[in-house]
Amino acid sequence: MQDPNEDTEWNDILRKKGILPPKETAKDEEEEEEQLLQQQSVVKTYESMTLEELEENEDEFSDDDEAAIEMYRQQRLAQWKANELKNVFGEVKEISGQDYIQEVNKAGEDIWVVLHLYKQGIPLCTLINQHLSSLARKFPQTKFLKSISTTCIPNYPDRNLPTVFVYRHGDMKAQFIGPLVFGGMNLKADELEWKLSESGALKTELEENPHKQIQDKLMTSIRCSMPTKRDSDESDDD
Repeated sequence: MQDPNEDTEWNDILRKKGILPPKETAKDEEEEEEQLLQQQSVVKTYESMTLEELEENEDEFSDDDEAAIEMYRQQRLAQWKANELKNVFGEVKEISGQDYIQEVNKAGEDIWVVLHLYKQGIPLCTLINQHLSSLARKFPQTKFLKSISTTCIPNYPDRNLPTVFVYRHGDMKAQFIGPLVFGGMNLKADELEWKLSESGALKTELEENPHKQIQDKLMTSIRCSMPTKRDSDESDDD
């Protein structure tokens, strides 16, 4: 005997005539689709609520509500993971002036951009590029760029190098221009990290400015090496 659930033209004719019942799988698919639509409707109701409002109404949630909210949570989690993967950089990218609009102005929503203008043969520029490479690996959500100064900005003066610009949504949020701002060749990677964190370009775990620690140690060393009044009096007595 022929299977009544089998997909054949003859069975389709018999179903249309009412001789065979509808396929069970089709009924199941309809129920699943209807349930999905109900869940999506519930999601639209709750996704406009704040976290506090959701917590206040939590006791009133039905099983369908709980299922819908869990579905919504999974959707948002998947979206967040996709954005995280999309917005990972992890290296310092070399650009030219032609790339500026695409790489800086159109970097993307909520993307912080750090652009270093440099020139070959300037030691401090080389040092900052090295530090930025390590920071790019440490903070992959921040977009790190570098460009030869005159390639990016024609006739940009060498006395302003190194220069670091910080952007977000295409707007400049901070600028660091000239060697004095960076403290010369004694600049450490964590000091540059702190400087960029103050502009908002990255979220550091450093609790205070490392350069301040160096200054405090230097002042302590100077105070310890200075003769006290008592030492000076004893020297006079001799």
